[in-house]
Amino acid sequence: MSLTLPITVTESCAARLAAIAKAEGARKNLRVAVLGGGCSGFSYEFTLEDEAADDDLVLPAGEAAVLIDPVSLPFLSGSRIDFKNELIGARFAIDNPNATSSCGCGTSFSI
Repeated sequence: MSLTLPITVTESCAARLAAIAKAEGARKNLRVAVLGGGCSGFSYEFTLEDEAADDDLVLPAGEAAVLIDPVSLPFLSGSRIDFKNELIGARFAIDNPNATSSCGCGTSFSI
């Protein structure tokens, strides 16, 4: 799998991280990871963290950052990391050009 950068972070994602920081009283970074499993083969995992690991790719997102570990990076190459607030709910979302299919929940995909 080839690596195509950039991975982009939307204004909506940065705004949501700023809102989380305001509510928590501290900056929170969004870690995006790709895990094996899920109904389509791989799944996204989103967690909030205080600090980046030494080998993370750190993408600025306003006052916070999006963190991606080196194992997940090739799967996310060229992706757009967003926050969506829709009738069905609010969530962080990935628009991944590498995914050949995904499930209805939007958190599982295959390559």
